[in-house]
Order: sequence, then structure tokens, then C-alpha cells
Amino acid sequence: MNRKEELRQQILELTRQYYKEVHEPQADFIPGQTRINYGGRFFDADEMVNLVDASLDFWLTAGPWAHRFETRLAAWLGTKHCSLVNSGSSANLLAFYALTAQELGERQLQRGDEVITVAAGFPTTVAPIMQYGAVPVFVDMTIPAYNIDASQLENALSAKTKAVMLAHSLGNPFDLQTIRDFCRQHSLWLIEDNCDALGTEYFIDGEWRKTGTIGDLGTSSFYPPHHMTMGEGGAVYTNNAELHKYVNSFRDWGRECWCMGGVDNTCGYRFNKQFGQLPLGYDHKYVYSHLGFNLKATDLQAAIGCAQLEKLDTIVERRRQNFQLLLDSLKGTPGIILPVPQPNSRPSWFGFLITVADDAPFSRNDLTRHLEEHKIQTRNLFAGNLTKHPAFCQYQPGRDYRVVGQLNETDRIMNQTFWIGVYPGMTQPKLEYMAQVIRDFCSR
Repeated sequence: MNRKEELRQQILELTRQYYKEVHEPQADFIPGQTRINYGGRFFDADEMVNLVDASLDFWLTAGPWAHRFETRLAAWLGTKHCSLVNSGSSANLLAFYALTAQELGERQLQRGDEVITVAAGFPTTVAPIMQYGAVPVFVDMTIPAYNIDASQLENALSAKTKAVMLAHSLGNPFDLQTIRDFCRQHSLWLIEDNCDALGTEYFIDGEWRKTGTIGDLGTSSFYPPHHMTMGEGGAVYTNNAELHKYVNSFRDWGRECWCMGGVDNTCGYRFNKQFGQLPLGYDHKYVYSHLGFNLKATDLQAAIGCAQLEKLDTIVERRRQNFQLLLDSLKGTPGIILPVPQPNSRPSWFGFLITVADDAPFSRNDLTRHLEEHKIQTRNLFAGNLTKHPAFCQYQPGRDYRVVGQLNETDRIMNQTFWIGVYPGMTQPKLEYMAQVIRDFCSR
């Protein structure tokens, strides 16, 4: 071993020791005093070693670790193509913008086209639609599945409909069979926002498949509370090679070239092609076929992600176990409605949703205030109803967005629903304590 490698090994071994001294989880839990977060970073020394290892190479942009991560995540998902990006919100943006590529011809999404979605969710599932100038069509949801009411799809359809873009709510998949069949019948694109559902499985076409791979495009987020963390990060995946090309183009400034960073002339015709009205032989690396962005992640993030991928099966199983423990512990509790998995699915839960019943003698805020006072962190189902938020004051219903029906269940979610965490860092005593606090309050 030469001096360089010897130093590297010493640094990495010291990194492992540092993790044990500083970051290794402590087992102490004092009910009512120890804060129970809804989510958080779940990692060990492997992530820190990978991060330091990548930093020693000082490859500051996307490079070998990024390529390794994309290949491994695609294999884990069972899909052909994966593009690493800098956040889940960017992943949604790119998945949507890939469908605006002019090369798609009649199926190209254009300004004024309609996209079916829901209003109760995270805003960046809907934001790309409106940012581009397309029209979201909001359909109501159902309780206790907390996903789109698929019976309203035909009512949402119009001559302008081009796509459906939906999230799997907190890991519980929407009715993929019905929605995929609807999209195929009407030649619509289907984008699965899989940011809260990495590892969820759905039985379709005679086999179990991971969500995010059943529609035309799927997206993930690697923000710390999610199933995997890179700190910041996300991914877009697809089985469609053409859409994969457009995702990468929009991610990488809108360029025509597909060379990796630091590589030239992968295509073999860098200086001998005609593009648009440019001079013959204009450098292919500086030809732009789309008006794109720069939404790449770095090798440092990807190195963390590679270590997280090794734990992903365990993470998914722990989330399922934690969810089941809460479900079993809370069955029969008066005044609350418990979540129900979508039929033909094996959810990889992001959280445990609870709706306060209409006839309960307490409100959602009464219950969540009680939980927070007992050091249990709670969250609403994100926006609740996007159309009620200040951002929508500047938009005109019927022109900038369309609503199908009254969104009664969406408003019920906005007013009566919240969730608590099931992330792998939770121990059984913490889960049992959360359930006990809820039972005591509701029974009282």
C-alpha cells in the first residue's frame, strides 16, 4: 500500500471512530421528556465513510458516485433508467417538463393543456403544472385511503386533458390499476410522485411491482425524513428511453449532448452534424434542444445515497413494522379514523395518518396540541387544500385551474387529518408511548 492509500485508509477508519463517538444513536428514552420526531436521518458509519471517501477525490459535481447510484437505484426499482437530481421537487419539475418536449409531437404537453391531480398533497406535485402554464384539474380524495377518488376521473376528463400527475399519499398507493387503465384508454401520460412511497409495491399485470415504475415516469425525494436521505437529492426514473433523454436534457441546461461530465464525443459526431439553424458542425456539446435548468446533484450526495441503498430493504421493512404496531395499538380507539392500505398493495409507509371523526368531542388541533405537549411531533397532510392557500389568490378558478365537484373530503382532510411518524429510528417504547398518549386522550 502506497502512502496515499495508507493515509486514505487512516482517514476512513478515523471517520468510523468519529461516528461512534458523536452520532451513534443513544438508547435512552424518557416518556414525556424525550422528543419523538416524525422523521429524521437514519444512517450509520457507512454513510459518513462514503461521504469522506468521495470528498477526498474532490469531484465536486456529478461523477462516478452519481453514475453508480443511478445504476443501483434503477436495479433496485426494477426500471431501466434513472436520473439523479438535486431534490424531489426538482424531480417532479423534470418529470413534468420532459412531457413538454417538442419531439413528442401530438402528445407534447402544451400551455393550456389539462393535468388531472389532487389538491391535498405537497405543493411541488402541482407547481410544475402551473409554472409551465398548463391547467391542474383537482379531483377529490377518499378517506381513509387519502388518495384520489378514482370514480371521478371521467368527470375530470376533457378534450384538453393530456396527463395525470399524482402522489402516493404517505406511502399508500393510489388505485394504480384503475388510473393506469384510464390513462391508456385516453392516451394520457401518467407521472407517479413516489417521493413518500419508495419501496411500496403494487400487484398489477400478474406481478408485484414497485410504485414509480408503473406509470410513464416516477420521482423520488431524498430529503432527510424520507425513506432514504442524501440531505438534499431526488431522482426521476422511467422505462422509456426517449423520456429519459428529455429528463436529462432538461436537467443539464437543456443540452442536446448526452456526454457525462469530463467526457467528450460519446456520440461520435461532435463536429459533423446540422442542428437547427446553427452552422454545420457546430460543437454538439453546446447545442441546446430545450430550455432547461441545472438540477444536478453532486458526487458527495450520491456517495451517501449508495450507502443508504444498502439499507433500503431494512428501512422499508422497519417502516411497515412500525406502522403495523401503531395500527394494532390504536384499533378501537374512539373518535379517530385509522388509515387503510390500498387493495393489492404493500405500502412502504412514510407516516401514520389519523382523521378525527366528525362526531368526536374534540378537534384535530385539540389532539395534536396534546401530542405536541407530550413531546410527540405531528404534521398535517401537507397543503390540505392547495386552492385555499395564499399562492392561489392570484389565480382564477376555471381559467388557471379547474375543480371537479366540491372537494368535500379534501377539506375534511385539511381540517381533521394529521399524521405521526413511523421512521426506522423509532423504537418500540416510543411507538407504544405514542399510541398510549392517543388512546388516553381519546378515551378521556
